[in-house]
Amino acid sequence: MEYALLQAVFLPLLLSPLAYIIGRRLGHTAATWFTFGLLLYCTILIITASIGETYEEHYPWTEMFGEFGLLLDGLAAPFAIMIYVLCTILALYSKPYMLHKFHEFYKQQAPKTVYQSDGTVLESLSLEKFVNRQSGVYYALFLVFSMGMLGTVLATNLIEFYIFFEVMLIPGFFLIAFWGDHPRRRIALMFFFWTHVGAVILLLGLLAIGLNVGSFDFADINEASIPPGILLAAAVAIIIGLGVKLAAFGFHIWLPYAHGSAPTPISALLSPAMIGIGAYALFRLIVEFLPQTYADLSIWITIWGVATMFYGGAMALMQDDIKRVFAYSSISQMGYLLFGIGSMSTLGLAGAEMMYVSHALGKGLLFMTAGVLIVHVGARHLSKLGGLAG
Repeated sequence: MEYALLQAVFLPLLLSPLAYIIGRRLGHTAATWFTFGLLLYCTILIITASIGETYEEHYPWTEMFGEFGLLLDGLAAPFAIMIYVLCTILALYSKPYMLHKFHEFYKQQAPKTVYQSDGTVLESLSLEKFVNRQSGVYYALFLVFSMGMLGTVLATNLIEFYIFFEVMLIPGFFLIAFWGDHPRRRIALMFFFWTHVGAVILLLGLLAIGLNVGSFDFADINEASIPPGILLAAAVAIIIGLGVKLAAFGFHIWLPYAHGSAPTPISALLSPAMIGIGAYALFRLIVEFLPQTYADLSIWITIWGVATMFYGGAMALMQDDIKRVFAYSSISQMGYLLFGIGSMSTLGLAGAEMMYVSHALGKGLLFMTAGVLIVHVGARHLSKLGGLAG
C-alpha cells in the first residue's frame, strides 16, 4: 500500500482537529468511534506493511537535516504494532472511563450558571455540553500522543527522531494536567520537567554525533568517523537521556507520580508503550549504530538494569495504591530490558524486545483492570479492595 507509513504517522495528527470538532458537535460517543476507527485503520496499515521484508519510505525534507524517512524493519515492527494496538484498544476503553471522569469534573465545576445583574441567565453549562467539550480536547490530544510514539519508532533521522520524541511528551503533559488526579498540575509539571531534561540531554548526544558525522541520517552514522572522546560523551548522554524516559533507577522519581495521577487509559499507554520507547532507542542508536561503544558500556548498562529491577520490585511491594504498584512494577520491567540490552548476546537482545511486547500487553491489561475497579468500586487502595470475588 502506497504511503502506508506516512498515513499511519500523520493521519492522527492531521485529523486530531476533526476529532475535537466531532467531540464538541456530535458528542462523546461519536468522538470515541471516530478515534477508534482512525487508529484501527492505521494499525492495519502498520501490520500490512510489516509483512515481508523491510518497508521504507523516504521524502524530501531540508538539506540541513538530511532526509525524512520512515522505516519498518524487524526491530521497529514489534514496537510499532504494539503501540498502535494498545492505542486502538484504549481509544475504545476511554469511552466509559473518561465519561465517568468528565462527570466527576462537572460536579467540581462552580459556578455552572452565570447570571446577569437583573437575574436572567447569561450562560448555563449543561452536563452534555461540558462532556462534549472535554471529549473533543481529550481525543485530539490522544491522537497526537499516539502519532508521536509511532513516529519516534519509525524515524530514520536523528532530528526527526527528536522531533517525534518531543511531540510524544507534550500531549502527555496536557492529558495529566487536564484530567489527572490531584495534585494533577504539579505532577504534570514534574512529568514535563523530568522528561524534557532527559530530552535535552538526549539532544546533546544526537547533535554531537550528527555534527561530527556531517549528517543526521541513520544510514550515514559511522562510529569510526567520530573522535573517541566525543563518541563516548555522546553515547553516555544518549543513554542517560533515554534512561530518564525508561524511568531507570536514579531517574525514576517522576513515573510513580505521573502514572498514579494520569487518567487510567493514559497510564496504560505511559507505562507499557511510552517508557519502553527508550529501550527501542537504545537498540537503534547504541546497539546498532555504535557497536564498539556499546561493547565498552554494556557492563554498566547491565549493572544499571539489575539495580532498576530490584529497586522497582521492592518499591512495588510497599505500595497500597494499585496504580503505583503497577508503576513501580513497570520500573522493574524496564530493568529487565536494560539487563537484556547490556547482555551483549543475541538471546538477551531478543529477550529484551520480547519483554517489551509482553509487558505492553500485560501491563496495559492490568491498568485497564485498575480503571474498572476505580470506576465501579470507587477505590484504588489495595487495603480497601478486599473481598471483590464475593
